[in-house]
Amino acid sequence: MSGGPDGEGTRLDVAGDFGGFEGRAWLNCAHQGPLPQAAVQAAERALADVPWLPLAERGVRVRLLRPEGGVLEAGQLAAELGAATRLFCCSWVFSFTGHAVDLAALGQVCRRAGVRFVVNGSQGVAAIPLRLGGLGVDALVSCGFKWLCGPYGTGFCWLHPDLAASLTYRPAYWLAHLAQDDLGQDTGYRLREEVGSAGWDVFGTANFLTFEPWTVSVEYLLGLGVERVAAWDQRLVERFLQGLDPDRYGLVSPGQGTARSALVVFGDHRPERNRVLFERLAAAGVDVAFRRGRLRVSPHLYNTEADIDRALEVLA
Repeated sequence: MSGGPDGEGTRLDVAGDFGGFEGRAWLNCAHQGPLPQAAVQAAERALADVPWLPLAERGVRVRLLRPEGGVLEAGQLAAELGAATRLFCCSWVFSFTGHAVDLAALGQVCRRAGVRFVVNGSQGVAAIPLRLGGLGVDALVSCGFKWLCGPYGTGFCWLHPDLAASLTYRPAYWLAHLAQDDLGQDTGYRLREEVGSAGWDVFGTANFLTFEPWTVSVEYLLGLGVERVAAWDQRLVERFLQGLDPDRYGLVSPGQGTARSALVVFGDHRPERNRVLFERLAAAGVDVAFRRGRLRVSPHLYNTEADIDRALEVLA
């Protein structure tokens, strides 16, 4: 890019590197700069790098299951498991439907088949009481910034003692493996043998600016009591469901029973109206989610009945 004072020769023709913008003129870079195609491709590669897919390099095949009835049932899982199946992973509560699976039933199927059971609990932990004993769950992972009310970038993994004992630890990380009385000593180091899931922490996880406030949030929730928090959440969910006009709105998430979570996914019977409703709620100071053309309401302990009524007033 060069040229004289008249600007001749300064033309920079890189529009093709950024895609077509769907026929629009994006004159708003002060808000957000668009990604060049090369960056989009890098993002797509990063998106493909989910926890299980990279194992294909080791000969592991990942197979996705599609629930036949909206939520995976034990019968379908039993039929899907094959002789070569070694591990099954699913969400406890699904973000887009609000369905909660029957962990005990799925865990029983996995136990009978000798298959490891890994659960993503991000949309259920701290919103629904959970006791892992006897469920047949081998590992539970969860982010900390949703129902656990922690900062973004926090999370945890629980491992069943039998699973933890069967794994080969990663390289030692000082915060997890060094004995406390060895810190600051010049007589050498010794590694702790019983570190549990902390043995899988990776270098650089000692982010005190996020994990210290998250610890306080977890202690706060435990102080209130998970059962108490869950009962309040369900009271708000029930109030919302009772006030939702069934003649106008279709419910995607379960309205009752054990499959009901703290997520209410619904939509106007005229799908084109849902985005308008989302924008009206936002304008009225009610923040909900707009996912796959539907609305999602997910109240938690900090919400009040007045918050629910405010949302229902807009929807009415």
